[in-house]
Amino acid sequence: MHIVVDDLSRPQVHALLEEHLANMYELSPPEQVFALDLNKLRADDITFWTVWEQGLLLGCGALKELTPNHGEIKSMRTPAAARGRGAGLAVLAHIISVAQQRGYTKLSLETGTHPAFKPAHKLYLSQGFVMSGPFGGYLANEHSVFMELGLSGIVAKAPAQA
Repeated sequence: MHIVVDDLSRPQVHALLEEHLANMYELSPPEQVFALDLNKLRADDITFWTVWEQGLLLGCGALKELTPNHGEIKSMRTPAAARGRGAGLAVLAHIISVAQQRGYTKLSLETGTHPAFKPAHKLYLSQGFVMSGPFGGYLANEHSVFMELGLSGIVAKAPAQA
């Protein structure tokens, strides 16, 4: 399994992001879907990674810089057919490590409240994230869970290499 910065040009990545967006709109009201499309993921303040194993796309994740010391995790997704192989944990650990290398003191994320989001909640909690309130431009609502991770004192792991 290896993790690479991705330029969002491969059809497999497009398909995964389409699956992600479609699923988010199935699980949450349209006005409460904060998942990013291809064009928004290409913004200068976002780094997007994909996880691969023997040519198979196992997942993706992104890191958005909110301030020079605060990042937001975006677009964490594992294809339905490739779940349970550790790609989500691998890309999350990679994002945490990169955030530390950039000097961020905090990582935040927004995810949903539907029961289908429980595995994501469990993953984030297992890595030290705690429930928090809204951040950035988000507002409290019944369809969002906000989490954060303080990065002070956490031992950084080296990011996975391509």
